Amino acid sequence: MSEIIELTKITIIQKDTANKIREAYIGDFKEPLMFGVHGGVREFYGVETDPEYPSTLDHIVAAAGG
Repeated sequence: MSEIIELTKITIIQKDTANKIREAYIGDFKEPLMFGVHGGVREFYGVETDPEYPSTLDHIVAAAGG
């Protein structure tokens, strides 16, 4: 069986439910990773976001491609 090489603590804060903006604090990184909605996803939820942020799905696709 493999040994664990890394465990990461992640804290997610819902900044504004109406705008779908979330901050993710990952491990020891001081700056949060911002999640939100944009484009068609923003239209689907019927929200106005300023600024627009990548959605969680955008980050998953980017991680899988990297």
